[in-house]
Amino acid sequence: MNKTPALHPIIIGVTQRIRERSGATRHDYLARMREAGHEGTTRAQLSCTNLAHGFAASAPADKDALRALRWPNIAIVSAYNDMLSAHQPFERYPTLLRAAAREVGATAQVAGGVPAMCDGVTQGQAGMELSLFSRDVIALSTAVALSHAMFDATLCLGVCDKIVPGLLIGALAFGQLPTLFVPAGPMTSGLPNQEKARIRQAHAEGRVDRGALLESEAQSYHAAGTCTFYGTANSNQMLMEIMGLHLPGSAFVNPNTPLRDALTRAAAQRAAKIWARGDDYRPLSEIVDERAIVNAIVGLLATGGSTNHTIHLIAMARAAGILIDWDDFSELSAAVPLIARVYPNGGADVNHFHAAGGMAFVIRELLQAGLLHGDVRTVVGDGLWAYTQEPWLDEGKLAWRDGAVSSGDAEVLRSVREPFSADGGLKLLRGNLGRSVIKVSAVKPDRRVVEAPARIFESQEAVSAAFKAGELHRDVIVVVRGQGPRANGMPELHKLTPALSALQSKGHRVALVTDGRMSGASGSVPAAIHVSPEVLCGGPLGKLRDGDVVRLDSNNGTLEALVSEAVWNQRSLESLAPKTSHGMGRELFATLRAHAASAEQGGGFT
Repeated sequence: MNKTPALHPIIIGVTQRIRERSGATRHDYLARMREAGHEGTTRAQLSCTNLAHGFAASAPADKDALRALRWPNIAIVSAYNDMLSAHQPFERYPTLLRAAAREVGATAQVAGGVPAMCDGVTQGQAGMELSLFSRDVIALSTAVALSHAMFDATLCLGVCDKIVPGLLIGALAFGQLPTLFVPAGPMTSGLPNQEKARIRQAHAEGRVDRGALLESEAQSYHAAGTCTFYGTANSNQMLMEIMGLHLPGSAFVNPNTPLRDALTRAAAQRAAKIWARGDDYRPLSEIVDERAIVNAIVGLLATGGSTNHTIHLIAMARAAGILIDWDDFSELSAAVPLIARVYPNGGADVNHFHAAGGMAFVIRELLQAGLLHGDVRTVVGDGLWAYTQEPWLDEGKLAWRDGAVSSGDAEVLRSVREPFSADGGLKLLRGNLGRSVIKVSAVKPDRRVVEAPARIFESQEAVSAAFKAGELHRDVIVVVRGQGPRANGMPELHKLTPALSALQSKGHRVALVTDGRMSGASGSVPAAIHVSPEVLCGGPLGKLRDGDVVRLDSNNGTLEALVSEAVWNQRSLESLAPKTSHGMGRELFATLRAHAASAEQGGGFT
């Protein structure tokens, strides 16, 4: 079946609303991209001095091709470093990509590198305060790499949390160029994620020592490749696939395998075919349209993906002149069923997800249910049906075949007709505390409404100290404020998960409310996150006092302080304790942090 059924009316309605809202900004963006385009090779506009600098270090054959102005030249923008497991495989990629490009009459050059930081390394540490802004630094770095006007297409090499959004934001500034994302794939499975979580909680409760905890973590994160839980990094890979920016089936093939290398080479060769002078020009600006953004949100909801993308997708869309907000996410969530359970929303990791049918199965199910725009442009053709296929090696040659039409494991993947949940599990919360989002994919139904006294903190360290002192062993809504983009760079508060999970497991009714981020790995404890406006910008969380009863109702979409209106209106906003503004490079971001947008506007400074 290669004909897309009629679209669901909510998909139609939300897409149309986004299109109308974005009319002026999208028109201006596309006009700029058309103006930036070139009929010939991009480098033909350079002077002789400019061009000589651009090919001075090239191999003789490449130098001749670059002088001749006939072959396309492909930019490689890489997030390689060998400290991070997800990006270490990229060390080999430039050699593979250059050789593959030459085979089809093209050249390729490493145009630049972008920083790649790991939230797993910085979680709970000072460096996490640079994490969100690293996305914008990556976008700027991508623009610097492409600013040399030497390139006719782009290959973006990145995987993890802020890297893929940053690369896409930067590449969209050069949206006249065709662009493919080239992933590295997940590490092979190690210690099961549920066992890792059990040991983390036991350590938080003082039942296992640091040595046992470190051994558990080392068995979980043990090799090259992306972490295997379904956090922001693997949500990124899902997004690039469902938006048509990967080769089909690329997302979750393990690193350093023959199939992975074949897909990497094929990405370079595809880029060489879709440049402006080729027969099938596919600029990035035309692929990332309103339909692709809606498809991305649908994929996020259907798979229980990272809450971080309620920030990143907004920023990515804005880079293409497309305006989305949390109302769009919430409305789509009501129509999109949850058809995947991958840790922390279930027991499986992404390798199990891939083996059970993976992205080909998910995309097929959503297309057949009328929940995806099937008529989009992608890097491989017109229509999303190509992404219901999976890659394989046919006598050593890369080929594609139909992907799974049924789930290989109903505990990991299910059809739209028999989902894990009828909705996508992402809700917009509104009330006198502001606007917020909550992910309830892994929250048990009896925990989705919590009404309890608030205990207010201004750092996760203070929460941990109160937990260790036994002050939180009761029904409680833990409020961590002063964690927004302008306050301290909006670090994730995932370090709190073991303590809050421990309280919940003892039968207490517990929730988290914060103007900060939680994580793509947030799980079973209800968490109202990204509360906007943030307290530093006058957000009403600043009116909350210790002991106020707060009601978090994810069923009805409300977040309320149960305080009389008269008392609430008379209260002043409490001032925040000064945040550390120096050390670990924080001082370099002071001016940028002061101009950061709200979470619902993308949370960055670009």
